[in-house]
Amino acid sequence: MFNRIKIASRYSLLFAFISWFITFSFLLRIIFIIWQYDEVSFNLFTIIGTFITGFFYDIGTISFIIIPSVIYYFAFPNRWIGSWIDKILVLFFTSLTIFILVFTFFAEITFWDEFKTRFNFIAVDYLIYTHEVVANIQQSYPLPILVAGVLSITGLIIYTYYKLNIFKETFTTKASLKDRTIVLATTILIALFFSIFVTNNKAEWSSNRYNAEISKSGIYSFFAAFRNNQMVYNEFYTSVKDDQAFQIIRNKLNDKNSKYQSNKFSIHRTISDTTNSIPSKKNVVFILVESLSGSFMKEFGNKENITPFLDSLAQKSVFFENLYATGTRTVRGMEAMTLCIPPTPGQSIVKRPENQNLYTISNVFKSKGYNSNFFYGGDGYFDNMNAYFGGNGFTIYDRGRGSVLSDKIKTVRNNINDDEVTFENAWGICDADIYSKMIKVADEHYKSNKPFFNFVMTTSNHRPYTYPDNAIDIPSGTGREGAVKYTDYALKNMFEKVKSKPWFKNTVFIIIADHCASSAGKDEIDVANYHIPAFIVNLPEYQNQKIKKQCSQIDFFPTFFSLLHWNYESNFFGKDILKSDFEERAFVGTYRKLVLMKNDRVMILSDQKRQNFYKWNKDDNSLKSIPMDKSFLNETISWYQTADYLFTHKLLK
Repeated sequence: MFNRIKIASRYSLLFAFISWFITFSFLLRIIFIIWQYDEVSFNLFTIIGTFITGFFYDIGTISFIIIPSVIYYFAFPNRWIGSWIDKILVLFFTSLTIFILVFTFFAEITFWDEFKTRFNFIAVDYLIYTHEVVANIQQSYPLPILVAGVLSITGLIIYTYYKLNIFKETFTTKASLKDRTIVLATTILIALFFSIFVTNNKAEWSSNRYNAEISKSGIYSFFAAFRNNQMVYNEFYTSVKDDQAFQIIRNKLNDKNSKYQSNKFSIHRTISDTTNSIPSKKNVVFILVESLSGSFMKEFGNKENITPFLDSLAQKSVFFENLYATGTRTVRGMEAMTLCIPPTPGQSIVKRPENQNLYTISNVFKSKGYNSNFFYGGDGYFDNMNAYFGGNGFTIYDRGRGSVLSDKIKTVRNNINDDEVTFENAWGICDADIYSKMIKVADEHYKSNKPFFNFVMTTSNHRPYTYPDNAIDIPSGTGREGAVKYTDYALKNMFEKVKSKPWFKNTVFIIIADHCASSAGKDEIDVANYHIPAFIVNLPEYQNQKIKKQCSQIDFFPTFFSLLHWNYESNFFGKDILKSDFEERAFVGTYRKLVLMKNDRVMILSDQKRQNFYKWNKDDNSLKSIPMDKSFLNETISWYQTADYLFTHKLLK
């Protein structure tokens, strides 16, 4: 069929390669549509639009991929066509490229399995942290079978080209300068068009998020995320004047307990306790639990009984029933809990450069004489955790593999030794082991008569979902339910151990999720998949209290400090939710979408300076467009604009 093409048969292999890529991309979309059968829209125009948009982005993707080939064909002398060097170069790089792309298609399937999205900034991060990611893949999937499958498909494609005489045509036909110029110019023009005029978010044309994601090309999405990992708010989002934004937020944060500095471009203020109560100086163990969705708990309707201990704690703690995570990644949860700030667009502050010496909750604890410690069962190099926590006043305890901290970071780093580990997977030691390490350090602090704030980040509730054998009645590595139940078991085991400690009576335990296990849904933002549980345990003055107010992760520590009756300096966007004048709201988002939610009203800011206003129907978890509320919009803009302003202007000090 290639002989019908007027351009010389020298390009038969190139056209066959393009046809193969377009076909595989089409089949991948069909797989995703079948996979999300219950969620995608099967409206005729929507389905047609999904495939047409996908084809459009596939053309753009393949135009970039083939640029080296068309340059080679353009520059390679006609007299050498079919020579051994020509055959070696063409066969080797064709085979290598097909192998990489077939592997990428498989990778997209596994990525979709985890995140229900095409490649995004998470994939960019995973490319950086190869040790954890490769180990996770090895422990989660049959890698030898996967590689063998990729090799077999690659071999089959190459063999098909051979049987169709495509290689023969490529190596026996000379190309005129005109033909070579046409192919080169066409390819470069298409690539330039996509580089200049086509952004990845233009694929988000459908109100159904799944159709929009399936419309994308994974490779194109990956490089778009790589380019836009950090986004300046005013360049991408609707804004107001800075003084107007700060005035709105200062009014929102102001109350009778706070006193502002004079700088109008600041939210720094002094928070005073007005109850005349004696400040409490209890030790604090803060546990940020990996992927603990509210939907896992019986308290919120789950019938699988996989969190029996946490469900029991909900009846004997300060329990937050209506609290929402700010994001979909661990670093977002860390950012929200330590900085008490709404999620700024692009990458989390935890991962950005120049994020040392910020004003975090460790500053508050330090002002009260506490030692702040960060415990992580993996290598804290991952996601820049050691640099962030070490640069902001925490002593580090991690399972480091030789990575070092920057000379700018003045902190102590302690390694978790092999003899302290009973089980370990790709992401780190099991939850029981990290709790044991924390208890050991707490014992040392107690002996030195020093109050401690111990921040523990867990890892067990993460793919590959492996944990010590016989810990629970669900076999290790069989799925999320087992990992959740082990997470619950490890927490129960930890409490059983610490109850005998002399420091237990004077220690408060905080348990909260970093984010949900999944944030994917058919709407622009699935707000229900940001709902997380939070507990304050062993604070006798406030036992058995369920807080029903809608609130955010960023409100947790301002509320906790209030319960301790502390006076402190604050640079936090969070507020004490127990105050009678607290206005219920939550902040959620992705790295590109920024959301303010008030009860069932949801404002979403998107890049390209777009905004949408919805009413959230909790019964069927759907968003319905409603008329724009200008006041609500300006408030939403102000929260996020001021947060971005303070970080970029180095005012979160």
